[in-house]
Amino acid sequence: MTIPTTGPTSIRPPFTLETALAKVKAAQDAWNTRDPERVALAYTEDSQWRNRDEFLAGREEIKAFLQRKWAKELDYKLMKELWSFTDNRISVRFEYEWHNTENQWFRSHGNEQWEFDENGLMRRREASINDVSIQEQDRRYL
Repeated sequence: MTIPTTGPTSIRPPFTLETALAKVKAAQDAWNTRDPERVALAYTEDSQWRNRDEFLAGREEIKAFLQRKWAKELDYKLMKELWSFTDNRISVRFEYEWHNTENQWFRSHGNEQWEFDENGLMRRREASINDVSIQEQDRRYL
């Protein structure tokens, strides 16, 4: 399933196991494009984010954040896994790998809680993330 370029998404609450899994897969696929414009379309215009120690409000701030993120986190590759879900909320665990400009690799581990509006757009995202330096040969996501 792909995230639409405009309007509501076809994966809407209330979620079932099947639709929650599809929503997580769609998010993973979108983030792995490293395209801030595309990724930001999954969020409401006034979406509220906490990402580590940053607090963002709205698509424009989300796009700017993602541009900064992927300029720093090179060759980013992400895996998301459904942890739990309710009617309009999904919780995931994730790992992603990336390297900096000095070619030091990292694996970032985290958890996210997502809340969706009736159109299936994310109106709230809470992310807690920790980074661990790794050797390139220890990468899991190629």
